Parts: sequence; C-alpha cells; structure tokens
Amino acid sequence: MKSYLWVPEYDTPELWHTEISRRGFFKSGVSGILGLVAMQHFGTPGLAQLEEIVPHAKHCIVLFMSGGASQLDTFDPKPSSKNGGPFAAIPTSVKGTQVSEHLPLVAEQAHHLAIIRSMVSREGNHERARYLLHTGYAPGGAVKHPPLGSLTSYYLENNAASLPNCVNINSPTYSGGFLGATHDPFVVNDPMRPVEDLLYPAQMDTHRFRERLKMLNAIEKDFIAKRTGRSTEAHEAVYKKADRLINSPDIQAFHLSEEPLAIREAYGMNKFGQGCLMARRLVEAGVSFVEVSLDGWDTHENNFERTEELLNVVDPAFAMLLKDLEERELLDQTIVLWLGEFGRTPSINRNEGRDHHTNGWSAVIAGGGVRGGQVIGSTDADGVKVLTDPIGVPDLFASLCFALRIDAHEENYSRSGRPIRVVNDGNVIEELFTS
Repeated sequence: MKSYLWVPEYDTPELWHTEISRRGFFKSGVSGILGLVAMQHFGTPGLAQLEEIVPHAKHCIVLFMSGGASQLDTFDPKPSSKNGGPFAAIPTSVKGTQVSEHLPLVAEQAHHLAIIRSMVSREGNHERARYLLHTGYAPGGAVKHPPLGSLTSYYLENNAASLPNCVNINSPTYSGGFLGATHDPFVVNDPMRPVEDLLYPAQMDTHRFRERLKMLNAIEKDFIAKRTGRSTEAHEAVYKKADRLINSPDIQAFHLSEEPLAIREAYGMNKFGQGCLMARRLVEAGVSFVEVSLDGWDTHENNFERTEELLNVVDPAFAMLLKDLEERELLDQTIVLWLGEFGRTPSINRNEGRDHHTNGWSAVIAGGGVRGGQVIGSTDADGVKVLTDPIGVPDLFASLCFALRIDAHEENYSRSGRPIRVVNDGNVIEELFTS
C-alpha cells in the first residue's frame, strides 16, 4: 500500500503532489530536515537576497474585485484556447507579457506590475473566500481575525495622525477582530458624495462638543467599568476617532472637489474611479491602508459583456492610480494590490458565464519595493491547471507583511487568550523582491 504526500493549503486534485512510497517519503523527509539545518547555517540564494533587502513600504492600497474576476479575461488571457472567450490579448510595456484588450491603459503600466498567474486556495464560497482574502485565515470557530487593513493600522499606527489608519471605500468590511475597535476600518460608502458626519451639527463648535464628551464620559463611567467588552470598546473608540477626525487639518483629503476636473475624469467619474483618487489623496495625507472595492464580478451569466463593462471602469482608474502615485513619488512606498476572492472557471457555461475557480487565478501587485515587469507562475494552455509556482493566500499575506515591515510570525492573542500568528504559515514570494 502506498501513501500520498498532501499539502493542506492546496486541497485540489490538480495540485496534489506526485504519489511517493513510504520509503521515499522518509528518505525525502530526512533529506528535507538536513536541508533545513543547512539552510539555517548557510542560507539559500533566495533567502540571502531577501535578507539584504530593506523593505520600505509605508502604505497599502487594495483594489478588491468583489465577486471574483476572470483571470482569462484580465491578466492571464488564452486567446487561442477553447476557453479563451472573445477577448483578444494585447502587448504591454513588458516584452512578452500580454493582458486583455480591455486593459489598454493598465498595459502601458505593466513595467510596474508583478502579475501572479498561479494563485490557489481552498475556498470557493463567496463569504468564506472573502474572509480568507481579507484576513489570510479561513473562517471557523469563534475567533474573528483582523483583516489586512486592521493589521496594517495596528503595526504601522501613527499616534500623531489625525486621519483613520484604515479606510474602506465603497463597501463595508470586517472589524478589527481581536485587535480591537480602534483598528476598525473607517467606511466611505460613496466617494462621489460628501463623506457624512465630518462636520459639527449646526450651532456646534469644538468647545461645546468637547464639553458634551466630558459629560457623556462622566455619565457612562460606571457603566463602562462594569461592562467591559468589544461593544463598550467600540463605543469609546468611535467617539474618540470622530472627535479627532472632525478637528483634523487633513480632513481635506476626503474632499475630491479640490482636485482638477481633468484629474477626476482621468480616474473615471464613477464610484470606483473616484475611490481610487480618494485612496491616492489619503495615502498622500499619511493614511496607512485603503481598500477600494468594485462589485459585480460574479459573472455566472453573460460574463463577457459584464466583464467588458467592469474593465472599462477598472482600466483608467488602476492605470491612473499607478501613474499618479509615481509622479508624486509615492509608488515606491505604496503597495498596490489588485485581486478578488477567487477567479472564474476557464470553461464557459451554457449561460455564457464563468463559475467559481480556486486553482490558478490571478493577483497583481505594484509599488512598495515590488519588482515590476514580471509574471510569476503559469497555467496550462487552457487555463485549467497551475503549471508552475502555486501561490497560496498565506504566501501573499507573508509577502505583503514583508513589504510593510510587519513580522508575519508575531503572535497576537484572541479574547480567549489563544495565540494567533499574523500570517498562517505563509512564505514570502521571493521573486517579488529579488532580481
């Protein structure tokens, strides 16, 4: 009887390792242990190169494609395949790299991009996958893991900053979990409208507001002392953050009307385009993390028409964000990440749609010290299987933490006292940072 070597993170038949015997397993296991010992003493070329790199990213912008974008219709086109669909592939500013014809402006910025074409995960359900792609952990049990935005807020927190450290635009997201309400995201529901509640009510000024806060604190003091917990913590945090934000000299970062009309139009006069512009303004004002979401990618029906419409929104906004950050000398210190919760099936269903796909989808990273102009990983000619360099979600999180100078191995404690690492067993994707 033979045994199988199985890696839990990549729980799909296409990614199971080749069958090996027990004798072969123990032989390779001993070799692996000796190899690990040798690595500790002598290092490997990749690890040695990483040790020489000093990460310098200070900000992170995530462009989240809610619903899961099709990799074949965006960053991993297969125009000659039976699964390719009607979109053509176009050349980019990087020789030999092609993207969808509906990303012409992003194609011009490809020298900034590291395109990962071999993302794999186990979660094909929207809610579970969304949780995984925000926290790095699969949902389960009572623990509420903090999302990447809250982790960035916690570890890169600037106590002198008056703006929130974590901002979500167009969609609410997960709370700060066991990191506490102080690191909950500040949500902007519609960047095309004035942000609500940033001004005092009529006939209210700073002095009167502060006096009312003192009175409220006095009234609630005994209540808070007897009822500790997240709700009480959140209540206090909201008032403190509101007071600091309303009186912030940097509050103008939310006011897009201050931008020239030509710049606003270049991003796109829609919620996603204006959200990307707001993200640039917030990063410029010192905010550590901004997520901008775009809904509508769950294209089980009419995939190609709907995807073309969505890409017409993404293309100018994504390209302009990269260009704008570079011109303002912010791109090198700002990680920009484009992804969804998974990809779409290479096969086209009878409704001209693509279904959920977790084995070989795409994510794109730029800025923040990442080496652009490269493609990491590959899928086969029909886009069905990963051929090289499968990248798991923990690997992606470990890489983001490396760029942001966050120790991925550090442990925090849940409310029940359980130690939980920042990243769940991921490894830094060396190619992102080494030549």
